[in-house]
Amino acid sequence: MSDPKISLEIPIFNADDAVTAARSGADRLELCASYTEGGLTPGAGLLNVVKQYVDIPVFVMLRPVGGHFNYSELDLEVMAEELKLLKLSGADGFVFGILRSDKTVNKEACEKLINLAEELPCTFHRAFDEVSDPFTALEDIKALGFKRILTSGQQPGVGQGIDLLKRLLQRAGDDIIIMPGGGMKPEFINPLNQSGRLKEIHASCRKKGETDNESVQKRSMIDETLVTQFKKELANC
Repeated sequence: MSDPKISLEIPIFNADDAVTAARSGADRLELCASYTEGGLTPGAGLLNVVKQYVDIPVFVMLRPVGGHFNYSELDLEVMAEELKLLKLSGADGFVFGILRSDKTVNKEACEKLINLAEELPCTFHRAFDEVSDPFTALEDIKALGFKRILTSGQQPGVGQGIDLLKRLLQRAGDDIIIMPGGGMKPEFINPLNQSGRLKEIHASCRKKGETDNESVQKRSMIDETLVTQFKKELANC
């Protein structure tokens, strides 16, 4: 078994999901609003409640609008103000990614948010999957001071992106964490860890095939059995 262990981050969209994910074995939570938009900035009230009921780190999404990652100047102002408020509410880290129109990393905008976050770690999210040159972007993101990159290997899901993910893991070494995520399944863990460089994964662990009414009645969409499967696979690495 490797040491240190490979960590499991789970994205959550409400307080019930947060409690279930933490109880089931998540090592860290990514707190978001709007599952249908792929994650937007949550409110400080949600963060305040979640922090009362879980004792694992909670990283918070900073994404003011969906559909793209090339934000307006006003969007960037909103992101900065939300970071300040969420930091006061106890965020343990932040998750964001900002691109230019040519699909390169907007280094100036990212640097401003990283400076505002100060000692809190920042993750560059799946905006990475839209960059024009992933290896140039990797170097830019590393130089900016991000601690990790969330990526599906520039494919719709991790399963299709394994080849690039392996190359990114090798290139990143110990300088920055490559965190595979997006359609993550337990059976992808061993292929991704062939180099021994896998440190973290991101998996939604959501229940499948339930109606909206069933989901509302059960409150949480986190599949505890699936979380257990992920933890078992990670423990065997």
